[in-house]
Amino acid sequence: MTLYRKYRPQSFADFVNQKSIKLTIQNQIAARDMPHGYLFSGPRGVGKTTMARLIAKAVNCEKYTKGVFEPCLKCRSCTEIAKGISLDVEEKDAASNRGIDDIRVLKDTVRFVPSRGRYKIVIIDEVHMLTTPAFNALLKTLEEPPPHILFVLATTEPHKLPETIISRCQRFDFKKVSEKEIGEHLALVAKKEGVLIDKEVISAIAS
Repeated sequence: MTLYRKYRPQSFADFVNQKSIKLTIQNQIAARDMPHGYLFSGPRGVGKTTMARLIAKAVNCEKYTKGVFEPCLKCRSCTEIAKGISLDVEEKDAASNRGIDDIRVLKDTVRFVPSRGRYKIVIIDEVHMLTTPAFNALLKTLEEPPPHILFVLATTEPHKLPETIISRCQRFDFKKVSEKEIGEHLALVAKKEGVLIDKEVISAIAS
């Protein structure tokens, strides 16, 4: 297994950066007070899609109760989401599914209640690449979403999104991970892998 897949965070405890965002979302999940739509913006590789999947795990975990935000990672729902085979998590890449027909198919899908979990989670990556007609179709669903739907939109270029879409989501701006955080995490991975690596090398890689 490649290192990025092996060490991709599977729980909030594993998510080592974006601390203020993580804390806010943890509190929302624990209080069962989530918005129907999230908008995650920021550069590539800072955890937007990973955070979306953590939310999906947490709210659909079979052991989810009020006051708890961590997924158990052992129930059927958690393991299916981790493997990418959950019927309750719809993940779309708008770079290759950007037309109105794609959104119409998505709208038909979200009408149905979740097959196993409490929510059907729709994750749309690079959402800024949707066409104008597709945005208009998505807007109608965002305005009056079914109670069992949770949208997570991710983008590297939020300025390309219509204000109507932005205004109907709770926005979180993900920041670049600091060199210090990258270095500390690299050192941890190296230790777990049994690899000896000099601090100067870690610093160079992080930079």
